[in-house]
Amino acid sequence: MADRLPVSVRVNGATYTREVEPRDLLVYFLREELGLTGTHVGCDTSQCGACTVLIDKRPVKSCTMFAVQADGRQLTTIEGLATDGKLTPLQEAFWNEHGLQCGFCTPGFIVTATALLESNPRPSEAQIRKGLEGNLCRCTGYTNIVKAVQVASAAMATSAAAPAAATAGRA
Repeated sequence: MADRLPVSVRVNGATYTREVEPRDLLVYFLREELGLTGTHVGCDTSQCGACTVLIDKRPVKSCTMFAVQADGRQLTTIEGLATDGKLTPLQEAFWNEHGLQCGFCTPGFIVTATALLESNPRPSEAQIRKGLEGNLCRCTGYTNIVKAVQVASAAMATSAAAPAAATAGRA
């Protein structure tokens, strides 16, 4: 048995310290050590994107990374996106726009799209498709996934504009 190494990560706002084997993949660390099973294992070859998490706010396929490589980093999984049980506008849009069917790929798409909208709040359809191209879905045909990202983008822009408009009205 290989020597175990300490890993300390901040996941969804909580700090975890565990000892892992150097060969342990991050996806299995999240699922088996931390019980965060929303991060799915789809292919183990980095082709499908079902295991995507945010590491320091950037999307990473967690099956391509060893747990020891995440030491000292900040991670966000699908479980960490909602706040106090309230879905994000993106999660609501996936639900309302039927951007999911079986749901297996959905966590990876939502995590990836979260990073996309953070870096580009008003992406074009082409930019959305490019931004999501590392994620595969075998059910939806992608049209409703793209639509969900567009709807979420518009909703987020509207909610961001509302406080500015309220402040301007008081001036």
